[in-house]
Amino acid sequence: MRVAFAADHAGAAFKAELLERLRAALGVAHELIDLGGDGSDPLDDYPDFARALGLALQEGRADRGILICGSGVGASIAANKMRGIRAAICHDTYSAHQGVEHDDMNVLTLGSRVIGIEPALECSLAFLGAVFSGEPRHQRRLGKVLAIEAASMGAKG
Repeated sequence: MRVAFAADHAGAAFKAELLERLRAALGVAHELIDLGGDGSDPLDDYPDFARALGLALQEGRADRGILICGSGVGASIAANKMRGIRAAICHDTYSAHQGVEHDDMNVLTLGSRVIGIEPALECSLAFLGAVFSGEPRHQRRLGKVLAIEAASMGAKG
């Protein structure tokens, strides 16, 4: 699996540490792609990195993404503005895997000022290890979400 990572100025150091720990935990099982945010520029805003990560998924350069900002909230909001992106902030392992299994979540957002590196590592591993169940009830619900997306992405606003 190809996994893109991005972070704003508040999440950059956290992203670097998480990447290091995931590389050690996963070995070569996944390709981890760092899309930036090194923390050197206080104007590195979460919408810019949410867009970069979303484009990586839309263009097929990555299968999933992990996006980090100070709280995880802004990154989640910005990423969800992009077609095909289903992002959620998850600071527990249940939500991280259940979001993929039931909702086909493809972006995990984390708050560097909210969660410690160990729980973030556990959430990331749960997210990356999960697979969409494809059960009829989850397919039906995802279809409804995609219909909302299609209708609203075409609307002016």
